Amino acid sequence: MELNRYHYYMLGLFLLFFGLELRMIDSVVLTPEATKFLAERTGHPVATASDAVAAITGVQTNLPPKTVRPPDWLGYAMLSAGSVLVLYSLALPKPGG
Repeated sequence: MELNRYHYYMLGLFLLFFGLELRMIDSVVLTPEATKFLAERTGHPVATASDAVAAITGVQTNLPPKTVRPPDWLGYAMLSAGSVLVLYSLALPKPGG
């Protein structure tokens, strides 16, 4: 699939809004399901221990919620990339014309 002007524009807007969101938040607290999924995929020892406890006792233990703190530069990087893509899409010729 060939990317045209509108694809670059939408990708740029998405990155702009995502960058704004990253600049406005300090941290994100994941749900228990997302925390468990992340712990299982990364091989965290707490996830392995909680699975062993659940297998023995039949009671599911809850992991403490994971807090993600994105670095400051990530928001600026998304804003920059998004603005470049929006400006690039305006410089491209219209499709079919």
